[in-house]
Amino acid sequence: MNQQLKLASRPKGTPQPSDFLLESNPVPVLKDGEVLVKTIYISIDPAMRGWMNEGKSYVRPVEIGEVFRAVTAGKVIESQHPDFQEGQYVTGIWGVQEYAAVKGKELLKVDAKSLPLHTYIATLGMTGLTAYFGLLDSGQPKAGETVLVSGAAGAVGSTVGQIAKIKGCKVIGIAGGEDKCNYCVHELGFDACINYQTEDVRKALKAIAPEGIDIYFDNVGGELLDIALQQIRFKARIVICGAISQYNNTEPVKGPANYLSLLVNRARMEGIVVFDNFARYGEAAKEMAGWLLEGKLQSKVHIEKGIENFHPTLLKLFSGKNFGKLILQVSEE
Repeated sequence: MNQQLKLASRPKGTPQPSDFLLESNPVPVLKDGEVLVKTIYISIDPAMRGWMNEGKSYVRPVEIGEVFRAVTAGKVIESQHPDFQEGQYVTGIWGVQEYAAVKGKELLKVDAKSLPLHTYIATLGMTGLTAYFGLLDSGQPKAGETVLVSGAAGAVGSTVGQIAKIKGCKVIGIAGGEDKCNYCVHELGFDACINYQTEDVRKALKAIAPEGIDIYFDNVGGELLDIALQQIRFKARIVICGAISQYNNTEPVKGPANYLSLLVNRARMEGIVVFDNFARYGEAAKEMAGWLLEGKLQSKVHIEKGIENFHPTLLKLFSGKNFGKLILQVSEE
């Protein structure tokens, strides 16, 4: 049998257990051109909260009664496609379920010997690619510039900071907790990290970067975006990747009050969605894999286990209880 987690209702505020339904259904029978995949890892991402909402977005919402969307990694169990063989490891977007029949064209074969399988849904997956394209294409960092990143110990933020250091920038992180800040500075090589739980972020940022910041990579939104806008330099770039502080609001999203700083500083603020760069995924992943193998880039993962634990694992994103890329393990490799 195949355990599948489906969306039962659209959450109002923080998702509740009743918003999901875990069902047991027969393992699908393959059609020509399909591959039967056993799920090993499921990527748990902030974007999932947006996929639960009805309305226009960059991707259609998950429908009520539909298997919940997720980036996944697993092993081929059976194949009706000439390009895939039993035992190969693959990644794709087949959702929160133990088994899936997936069209071959929707799968990507990966090498789980050179790098751990979960790396392909973390640093070399949607998470890492978001950091790569968001910083390099929209942020356009130059050596010597100052980069500020919120959610700095998270999956995207930690990768942004490391790539910025590779490009010769001064990097300042904002994270929640002493452990996370120490990780950013002492393990990832950030120049500084501000603990928003215990420090006055505005004062700390002025002290660390009195000359201002050239790039702000925003994963949090809300008050931190306003603070960053006060500190931008001439021709600064603000990259809007996410706003996790706002996702569970039952009131309208809080926008930036200091947006006129963009005008004064002739700065640019741009939203990014990784799917826009699909044609370049290969070249980006190749470069980042090189950095990983050379030790220039680190990939920290936080793994929880059991498909039945999807809901409490998801909530760790919004409470800050995850440390690194959050992944749900469904089966053994």
